[in-house]
Amino acid sequence: MSDSPLLALPGAVPGDAPDGGVAAHYGAISAEQRRLTRGGTFVDLSHRDVVTISGPDRLTWLHSLTTQFLEGLAPGIHTEVLLLTPQGRIEHAFSGVDDGETFWAHTEPGAGAALVEFLDRMRFMMRVEVALVSDDWAVIGLPELVWRIVPRASLVDLPAELGDPVGMWAWEALRIEAGLVRVGLDTDDRTIPNEAGLLGLAVHLDKGCYRGQETVARVHTLGRPPRRLVRLLLDGSVDHLPPHGSDVMLDGVRVGFVGTAARHHELGPIALAMIKRNVDVAATLEADGVAASQEVLVDPEAGLHVRPVLS
Repeated sequence: MSDSPLLALPGAVPGDAPDGGVAAHYGAISAEQRRLTRGGTFVDLSHRDVVTISGPDRLTWLHSLTTQFLEGLAPGIHTEVLLLTPQGRIEHAFSGVDDGETFWAHTEPGAGAALVEFLDRMRFMMRVEVALVSDDWAVIGLPELVWRIVPRASLVDLPAELGDPVGMWAWEALRIEAGLVRVGLDTDDRTIPNEAGLLGLAVHLDKGCYRGQETVARVHTLGRPPRRLVRLLLDGSVDHLPPHGSDVMLDGVRVGFVGTAARHHELGPIALAMIKRNVDVAATLEADGVAASQEVLVDPEAGLHVRPVLS
C-alpha cells in the first residue's frame, strides 16, 4: 500500500509507525483537535487495512465465530468485533459495517492479512468469500470518532467535499480521551476483553457460544480481571510523552505498561495504560519517568457486582 495522496497537502507531517503513510498533523496540532470536535473536517486513516466478507452466510458465520451478535445485523450499523483464542485472549479485532451484501471491516495497519488467513481457515462449507481490499478502499475518520470506508482513488477529492483534513494526532487524542483501545497497541498478547473495557462494546454478553467465551463469562460473573485499563493524566511540565511499551511504575515496582499517548488540547498529555488490578486507584504512578494520576476505565471490582444476580 502506497502513502496517502493527502500527504502532499501543505503542512503535512508524516506519522511514525504504525501510523506511517498518513499525516500525523498539518502544522496546527491543538487547532486540529478543536476542528475535529466541531466538525467540517476528516482524518486520513487510509493506512488501516480493509477486509470484505461477502456471501449469503456471512453474518451467520461471523456470528458463530466472534464475540459480537451479528446474526441479522441491519445494514449501516457500525459494530466492533473480536476473535479470541481458546483461552479468551484477544487474537484479532476489527470494526465493521454491513451494506446488505458485504460486511466491510477495517483493522490495524498490517493486521489485515493475518485476519483474512484466519477467516479463510474457518470457512469450511459456508457460502462466504474473504478478501483484503486495502489497495482499492480506504478508511477515513469523521467527528465523534465515526468512520467511513471510501474508494482509495477518491481520497484526493475529499477535502473539497468534507473540508481540509486534520492529522492522526487529533484522532488519537480524542480516542484516548474516550478510553477506546487500539488492539495490539493498548493491549498485549495476554489481554482478555474484560481488562480492556470491551465488554458491551465489542463483546455481546447475551449471545451464544464462541471461542474463548468461557474465560470472558467466568471473569465477568465470578472473578476480577487480572489487569485493568486506565487513562493516565501525565505531568504536563515534562517535554516528552512516554513511548509505547514503557513501564508503569509504583514505588519502584513495575505494575503495567503504557499503550498509546497523545497531547490533548484541553487535558494536556494523556495515555492509556494496562496495569495490575489491585493497584490503588488513588495512587500516583510513573510512566517513563513522568508522574501520572490515573482515571479508572475498567472497574477493579468488576465481577463482584453481578454475583447477587446469580444467587
